[in-house]
Amino acid sequence: MKSTKPTILVVNDDGITAPGIKALISVMQELGRVVVVAPDSPQSGMGHAITIGKPLRLDRDDLYEGVEMYRCSGTPVDCVKLAVTRVFQGHKPDLCVSGINHGLNNGINVLYSGTMSAAVEGAIEHIPSIGFSLDDYTWQADFNHCLKYVREIAQQVLQNGLPVGTLLNVNFPNTPHIKGIKICRQANAKWAEEFDERVDPYKRPYYWLTGVFQLNDNGQDTDSWALDNHYASVVPVQFDMTAHHAIPVLNSWKFDV
Repeated sequence: MKSTKPTILVVNDDGITAPGIKALISVMQELGRVVVVAPDSPQSGMGHAITIGKPLRLDRDDLYEGVEMYRCSGTPVDCVKLAVTRVFQGHKPDLCVSGINHGLNNGINVLYSGTMSAAVEGAIEHIPSIGFSLDDYTWQADFNHCLKYVREIAQQVLQNGLPVGTLLNVNFPNTPHIKGIKICRQANAKWAEEFDERVDPYKRPYYWLTGVFQLNDNGQDTDSWALDNHYASVVPVQFDMTAHHAIPVLNSWKFDV
C-alpha cells in the first residue's frame, strides 16, 4: 500500500553534521517521510552559487538512524538540484525545508544566505519551500524553543500550499519566550562592511570581512521589528526579481538609437 505521508526534503548550509539540521529533521519526522541532502562541510554565505567547474560527490550517510541521508560535496543549491534529479528521480517532494540556520537571515541577508538559496531553488522547482533561521551563531545553539513554530508553519504549508513563485523566510529570536508569529515584510537593512587587514607570517596582507548590521527602517511590520520584539518573523519571498514599479519609468525614457 502506498504511503499517504508527505515526502519532505531537508537541506541546509551549515553542513550535514550541524545541530540545526538535526533539530529540523526531528520535527519533519513527525510530519512525513524525511530525505536529507546536505553539504558535507559548512557553506554559509554561498548564496545561489552552483558548482560547474568540478564534479560533485553524492554519498549515502547513516548519521541518523532511520533517515535517508546523503552528503553532497557542493553548495546548498547543488544539494537541491541533485535531490530532485538523482535522489527523487524527478518525482518532486511535497515540501522542501532548509535550516535551521545558525544565525539570522533577515533583511538583506536573504541575498547572501545559502540556507535561503536552497529554499529558493526548491521553489524554482515548484516545491513548496521554507527557510528557517535562529538568532544564534554558536554550534551550541538551543533550538528547542522554536521547534513548535517550525512544525506549525511546515504543517500549514503542507495543508495550504503557497502562492506560485513564493517561498517563506522564517526567522526566530534567541529568546526562550517567543510571543507568536508575525507575517512581515523584509526590513530595509544592510551590512556596513569593513575588511580587517592583517599580516601573515610571510609579511603578506590578508583580510577578514567584518561589519555592523544597520537597520534603516522604522516600520513595525518588518522582520527586524518582529525579531527585536520576540516574535518569529515570516516573510513571503519571491525569486522573480523584476522591479515591476520601475518598468513605467524606464518606458518613459527616450532611447536615441
